This record gives sequence, structure tokens and C-alpha cells, in this order.
Amino acid sequence: MPANPSNGTGLVYREAFLRHNIRRGHPESPARLVRIREALGAAGLLDVLIPVEDWPDPLAALLSHHTREHVDRIRRIPTTGEVAELAVGGALAAIREVSAGRLRNAFCAVRPPGHHANNTGAEEGFCFYSNAAVAARYAQQVCGHGRVLIVDWDYHHGNATQNAFYEDPSVLFFSTHNWYDYPGTGDPALRGSRAGSGTNLNVHLGPGSTDRDMLTAWDRVLLPAVEQFRPDFVVISAGFDSRRDDLLGSFEVSDDAFSRMTRTLMDVAAHYCGGRLVSLLEGGYNVDGQARAAAAHVATLTD
Repeated sequence: MPANPSNGTGLVYREAFLRHNIRRGHPESPARLVRIREALGAAGLLDVLIPVEDWPDPLAALLSHHTREHVDRIRRIPTTGEVAELAVGGALAAIREVSAGRLRNAFCAVRPPGHHANNTGAEEGFCFYSNAAVAARYAQQVCGHGRVLIVDWDYHHGNATQNAFYEDPSVLFFSTHNWYDYPGTGDPALRGSRAGSGTNLNVHLGPGSTDRDMLTAWDRVLLPAVEQFRPDFVVISAGFDSRRDDLLGSFEVSDDAFSRMTRTLMDVAAHYCGGRLVSLLEGGYNVDGQARAAAAHVATLTD
């Protein structure tokens, strides 16, 4: 039987996400979500996940973060504009349901991803809207949570998320990534500025980085910062291109490490946030590999 919703894990997903396709053969393809759904089903997780059905209109939240010009330009992109907006709406629904205590946590199987989207009026790194940044602001402005922790374990640096909160002490942003790969940002020396000094934490991991490298960065950098920050809400930018054998990544991170990182953030959420945690899919381009990693992540969320 499904879990009690107040103790359960929500799933944000709609078939409409499959309609977005940049071009044939592009690595950020609908097959990513198809395989994730199949992997969740094979693991029996679709039987226990709780569908998040009622999604808010995301326009006001989008305009609280992105410029009107950016939003208007993205909206004019056939199909993709609509789907990108829907992805944000799903993320906001997850934040709202977890904030209200109707769910313990949630996984958003959404696309397109978001952590590279600034305000250029165009795609950046397969991203159109900054899903995690918009969701974090919604958690603050609409749901009333003061301090939000965003953890980005994608292989690529979440440059747009960094840009959104670089001077903001109310958001702690932690990212592990290959600094020298796309988008070429994420210098560990950049730690925030003005009131936000010390709340932007970048950790460079080189090609071939392993579970041990990733988890050591968490122990040495993330967890001491969390202890000082004491978040009210946790958001994960869950990019599975940091998994071994990814088409666009060069790390050797295993599915077990994704489970362990998930458990660590669940413990953080339980200690500081009443368990409040929402995870949003970012990258992952080995279709089968990212599906297995996502299933390991979601299985831990439901534990």
C-alpha cells in the first residue's frame, strides 16, 4: 500500500515533459525520463511514490527571479517554452506539498534541467529556467522558510544558481563539479560576497574522481557549513552526469554514493528542517546509468 502521505515521498512527473526535444540525437532527450520511469517501476518504487497532482501557475515565481524579457522569449519557443514552464510548476508543487507537511520529501522527474539558466532569453547548457533557484525563492517567499540549503551534485557547475544567491546570506549553495568543464565556472575561491560571503561553496573535483573524493568534500566542506547555517529547507540539484560512464562527465561516482549522499541530506533535513527536502533532476546523459542512479536516489528518499 502507498505510504501515509505525511511520511511519504512525492513524485513530480508528467508525460508532457517528453514533448521537449532540442534536436534529434541531443543528449538531453526524452529517453532520459522514459528510462527513469522504467527504472522506478522495476524497483517497485512507482507503487509507493505519491503523485503530486495539483501544480500552481509558475508565472509569478518565475518573474520573481527571471526578467520579464527572459520569460517572454522562452515562452515564444514552440513546445519547449510551455514544457520548461511546466517543469517549474512541478517543482513549486513539490515545495508546497513538502512545506505543508503533506509529504516528507519529493523527487521531481522534470525536464528541461535548470541550473545553467540565467537571463539571456535563450537556452544555456540545455537549461531554460533556473528551476532550483526559483523553487528556493518560492520556499522562502510563499512558504515562509528563511534559510534554504541547495546542494548541486551535478558534474557541471550550477552557475545560474550561484549567480542567483551570490550576495544572499539566506541561501547556502554547495556545488561539487569539474571546474574546467562546461560552463567554466565554479572557482573554489568564489565564496559569495557582501552579506553572502561564505555561503557559496564550490568544490572542484578532477576527472576520475571517485565516491571517496565526493564524500570527503561533503565531510570537509558541506557538513561544517550546514552546522553553522542551520537550514529550514533542503533542495537538491540532482544531476546524475556525475555518475561513472556518463557521456558528458568524467567522474567515477557509483550508485551507492548517490544513496549515501541522499541519506546524508535526509539526516540534515531531519535534524534542522522537519525532514523537508525536495530533489530536482538536472543532468545525466548515459540514459541507462542515470536511470539506475536516480532509482538509487529515490529508493533512499522512500526509506
